[in-house]
Amino acid sequence: MPKTKPALNYNRANGYEGLAPAELKKLDDVCARYRDFLGKAKTERKAHDEAVELLEAAGFQDLDGLIHEGAKLKAGDKVFRSCAGKTLLAAVLGKQPLEKGLHIVGGHTDSPRLDVKQNPLYESGEMALLDTHYYGGIRKYQWVAMPLALHGVFVKPDGKKVVICIGEEPGDPVFCITDLLPHLSADQNKKSLGESHEGENLDVLVGSVPSKDKKAKEKIKQRVLELLHERYGVTEADFLSAELEFVPAGPPREAGIDRSLIIGYGQDDRVCAYTALQALLDVPGTPEFTSCVLLCDKEEIGSYGATGMYSNFFENTVSEMLALCGGTYSELVLKRALESSWMLSADVNALFDPLFPGVSEKKNAALLNQGTCLTKYTGSRGKGGASDASAEFVAQIRRIFDRAGVVWQAAELGKVDQGGGGTIAYLMARYGMHVVDVGVALLSMHAPWEVSGKFDVYMTYKGFAAFLKDGRRNK
Repeated sequence: MPKTKPALNYNRANGYEGLAPAELKKLDDVCARYRDFLGKAKTERKAHDEAVELLEAAGFQDLDGLIHEGAKLKAGDKVFRSCAGKTLLAAVLGKQPLEKGLHIVGGHTDSPRLDVKQNPLYESGEMALLDTHYYGGIRKYQWVAMPLALHGVFVKPDGKKVVICIGEEPGDPVFCITDLLPHLSADQNKKSLGESHEGENLDVLVGSVPSKDKKAKEKIKQRVLELLHERYGVTEADFLSAELEFVPAGPPREAGIDRSLIIGYGQDDRVCAYTALQALLDVPGTPEFTSCVLLCDKEEIGSYGATGMYSNFFENTVSEMLALCGGTYSELVLKRALESSWMLSADVNALFDPLFPGVSEKKNAALLNQGTCLTKYTGSRGKGGASDASAEFVAQIRRIFDRAGVVWQAAELGKVDQGGGGTIAYLMARYGMHVVDVGVALLSMHAPWEVSGKFDVYMTYKGFAAFLKDGRRNK
C-alpha cells in the first residue's frame, strides 16, 4: 500500500463543519452544565464550594480527613484538598507511582470584580453608598450604570460565618454605580477611557430611605445598618472581617440566534476551571499517571497570598499524597515527582474581534469555533514574564489532541508590541515540569460580560480529558 501523502499546508476551519450529530449533542450537554456552574460560581468561594459538591458526589474524599485517619492511598483512589475555602486540588491516583509525575490541569477561579472596602458605608447627597476597591484588570467605565449583585461573607469574632447573596434571585433588589448624563459630561468626555472613571468613584448605591431613629446623625446609613442587622445579624464593625464582592447581576445566557455562544460573568477563568473539573470527573477507570486538577485563587492580582500559586499549597498537598502512598518519603522524591509532571495551564486567550482587528495579528490569533487554544508563550512584548513551552512538549500535546480528535488551534495574545498577559504557567514551570497554556479564547475578556463559543468550550473539555487519561509518553 502506498503511503498517504501528508498535508503540506496548515489549514484552519470552523469546527461545526462536519461535526457529527452525536458529538453536537454532547457539546450541548457539556455547555448546559457549564452555564449552570457559571451561574452559581460567581465568586472564588462559590466556585470552590460548587466544585467540592461535584467531587463528593463522584466519590472523591477529603485528603485532610484521610491524613487524620492515617489512611493509605492506592491507584484509583479519588481525593481532594482545599485551602481556605478558595483554592482546591483534586486527583485520581494513577497506576504509576507519584514519583513518575502527574498530569495536571491548573486554572483559576478568581475574576475581576469590585471588592467592598473594610470601612465602606457612608452617607452623602441623601444616599447610602458602599466604597469599593476594584480587583484585577477591569476597565472601570464598563462597571457603571449596570445591575450588580452582592456576594460574600461576614465572619464574626466568634468564628460564625454569615453568607450574603443579594441580587441574583428574580425578586431580589440589585445595586449600581451611577454615571453622568450626557448633558453634563462635557468635561468627562475630554478624558481618556482609562481616566473617565476614577477607582475611588466606583462606589455602589445601596439605599436612600432614612431611619426613624431620631438620635441617628446619618439616618440613611443608619437604615442600611438596621436592615443588615435585621436580616443577617451583622453590625458596621463586622465589615472589618468581611469579604464582600460586587459582580454583575444575573445568570449566563446563550447568545446568538443560533445559540452558539455563551455570555456571562467570570468566564476568565471559570470556563477553564469547569472544563478541567468535568474532565477529571469523567476520567474512566484508573489512569496511567495520577490525574490532577488544580483550581487556584488570586491569579488576577499576581497569584500572591496563601491561596495563590506563589504559596506552597500545591507542593504541600503532593507531599501529603506521597506520604499516604507508602514507601520512603523524602524531599528528593517530591522534587522528582514535580519535575516529572506534565501540566496544561488552563487559562483563556483573546479571540480575534472583527470590530478591533488592529490589535491582533490574524494568522496567529485565536478564531471563534476553531477549537481550544494552545498558547506556547504569553508574556509582554519581548516575551517578558513568559513561560515558553518547549517544542518537544508542544509536540506531545499535538499527539494527544490529534489522537483524541480534539479540534485545537495555536495563538498569541495580540500583536507583539500591543500588550500581552500572564498565567500561572511560569509558577509551575519553576519545578522543572513541562507546562503549556491551553484554554478557551474569549471575546470581551475582563468585561463584566464575556463571550465564549460553545464549540471551543466543548473542545477544551475534550482536550483536558484526553490529556488527563493519556498514559503514553514519547521519548
